[in-house]
Amino acid sequence: MKIHMVAIDLDGTLLNSAKQITDATAAILRSTRAAGVHIVLATARPPRSVMPFYTLLDLDAPMINYNGALVYDPLSQRVLLHRPVASKIARRIAALAREMVPDVLVSAEILDRWYTDRLEAEYLTETARLHRPDVVAPLEEWLNQPVTKLLLLGPPHRLADIAAAIRREFLHQVTIVQTEGYLLQVTHATASKSQALRVVAGELGVTREQVMAIGDNANDVGMLQWAGIGVAMANASPEALKVADYVTDHHDADGAANAIQKLILSGLPKKRK
Repeated sequence: MKIHMVAIDLDGTLLNSAKQITDATAAILRSTRAAGVHIVLATARPPRSVMPFYTLLDLDAPMINYNGALVYDPLSQRVLLHRPVASKIARRIAALAREMVPDVLVSAEILDRWYTDRLEAEYLTETARLHRPDVVAPLEEWLNQPVTKLLLLGPPHRLADIAAAIRREFLHQVTIVQTEGYLLQVTHATASKSQALRVVAGELGVTREQVMAIGDNANDVGMLQWAGIGVAMANASPEALKVADYVTDHHDADGAANAIQKLILSGLPKKRK
């Protein structure tokens, strides 16, 4: 069946190690768009951190942010899906974290705004290196509303203890992902790239069989499984490699674009690993 939509993760997939889209990859994605295929960026990043790539590629489809907690359409500025963590739960998690590690950094992404009570140069996410917080104030002044993504930053060994405590106390209420060693990302338990991809496919009138998904990490597994064709990068985690229908080249070798060229633009060959 012809592919009408490609969902692509950013870090470790579409972006190389320099956090850039190469000219070769950009050219292939533009050709794919010209062929009538929707390109959907599916990432843990907030919209503001995705927009430079969205604009570079001249995209027009909704994007998936915060690992599926938000689906946002930049062209219409509509929110198509938002699954935040309730403010009461977010406050309890922040209190638990600071009870265990008093100097742990607590930040929150609420839609496309970044809230925190302080900054430390030692603990900056990729987005934080490019954008300043919208609000810097005591927690009680802003942690009184539903949170799209709660972020806890601190020493990796202490974050592991915090993550275990959160899982025990908030089982089935939140999902926790530890990335970059010093960062815990907390989102609603039902937020996922796969569920968000369903929403985008429905919005664009595309069936599951007409979707290809490309990713590299554990948070991409559901998306790879849901799509008609799941593609893992050569640099992917074991979980992603296990569920993929195809394995493409490394993200530093234009792997995502190569998969699109081979499986869509040049015609779909017989399935293989």
